[in-house]
Amino acid sequence: MAGTSPIKALLPKSAGHQFVLYGDSCSGVAGALHERTFASVNAVLHRLRPQPQFILFPGDEIIGLTADEASLRAQWRHWFDVEMAWLDRVNIPMWHTTGNHTTYDEMSEAVFRDTLGLPANGPAGQEGLAYWVRRGDLLMVFVHTLWSGLGGEGHVETEWLEATLRDHADARYKLVLGHHPVFPVNGYAGAYQREIGHEYAGRFWDTLVKADVFAYCCSHILAFDVQVRRGVLQICTAGAGTAHRMPEGVEYLHCIQAALDEEGLRYQVLDTEGIARESLQWPPVLARGDRWLSLPHGVSDALWTGPMGADRIIELRLSGRMASDAQTPSQTIFSAFGDEGLAPLWLGLRGRQQQLTLILGRDPGRSPYYFFGPALPPGEDFDLHILLHGGMGPGGVLWRRDGSKAWSSFEAIASTGLERLVWPCCWSVGHGQKGKCDRRFTGESLRLSIAG
Repeated sequence: MAGTSPIKALLPKSAGHQFVLYGDSCSGVAGALHERTFASVNAVLHRLRPQPQFILFPGDEIIGLTADEASLRAQWRHWFDVEMAWLDRVNIPMWHTTGNHTTYDEMSEAVFRDTLGLPANGPAGQEGLAYWVRRGDLLMVFVHTLWSGLGGEGHVETEWLEATLRDHADARYKLVLGHHPVFPVNGYAGAYQREIGHEYAGRFWDTLVKADVFAYCCSHILAFDVQVRRGVLQICTAGAGTAHRMPEGVEYLHCIQAALDEEGLRYQVLDTEGIARESLQWPPVLARGDRWLSLPHGVSDALWTGPMGADRIIELRLSGRMASDAQTPSQTIFSAFGDEGLAPLWLGLRGRQQQLTLILGRDPGRSPYYFFGPALPPGEDFDLHILLHGGMGPGGVLWRRDGSKAWSSFEAIASTGLERLVWPCCWSVGHGQKGKCDRRFTGESLRLSIAG
């Protein structure tokens, strides 16, 4: 039976780590809705073969948010003793972060510390709330993104994080986990509620980049999302059982099973039927030099047509020189369009900042999605590598400068990405679909090549 058959886990290709990441069940109450939804996700996790080496849970295990300490402790007991009774926590350790449902004041922080008994190696005042774990060549640092000592939700300490990463610089793999995202997910934004406070975000992410952290894992936004900034992944998983979604009809209950080894990270996002709805290998496998094709200026027949799909990667290399004066009208670098309707994919420059922008058409009559990359200053040369990844949702439009290894996702307010794109029959370089005067590129020496 599909609902009970074993699910093959991804395994490291060499010495490495195999684990599960999931968060936000908001359960702990017998007979409540979230107990049933959480059980449906746990049933999938239980089918994994082999079972994970460890489990990471970035917060909001229980519904919490009560002033009654006895009730809060009862929820934790039900969560561990009943809902997670199936898990052998001796052989499969489970590590947690704090969350807004579980550590919302000093009382709840004390209950969390006492109930979970996590390592007491965190910063002063946050022992058992923020901590680190070392498993051989893997370092995992768990931060408290809502410490009452700093102001509560959205406030996070960074000095201890810097010191911990520096002390473990020899770790081959580094993961940092916290409850709140640093960057918006699916367009859900807002300092201290949706993300960590903006006054912390810059230093926090600078610290991860400098320490060569592989990924920051979080939850809180009830969705699955992956994006990358300056070479560091942000993976958001909040599908462990909380019944509503952000947004409804797009997101789904899930858990992530992952393998980490010298080739990077591979994961599969499993829904409550055990079906891998999304997957990723990171870093991506890029096209060889002989796969690249130069594109002529003007309109030409597309080199391929049809669905993009979740498994496909398209690469673009674009170079040239910007016009000496700032131009406010839109300028086309690359456009893909059909015989009728607006171009479903347009890449170019917009506004006085000449910001590199990808416009992705949705259904006819629906407003498109906008993805925003770097601004290109007037009079300067540019040489950029663009990655269109069908398996990364809204985070799947990425860029890096020539010679850099660090990818960054374009910024977007979107809940889906390129996975629904159908490549049309015509392409154009240097101007839009309506001819040479349609949003033409006003700089010089524009060159474009593509691989896919």
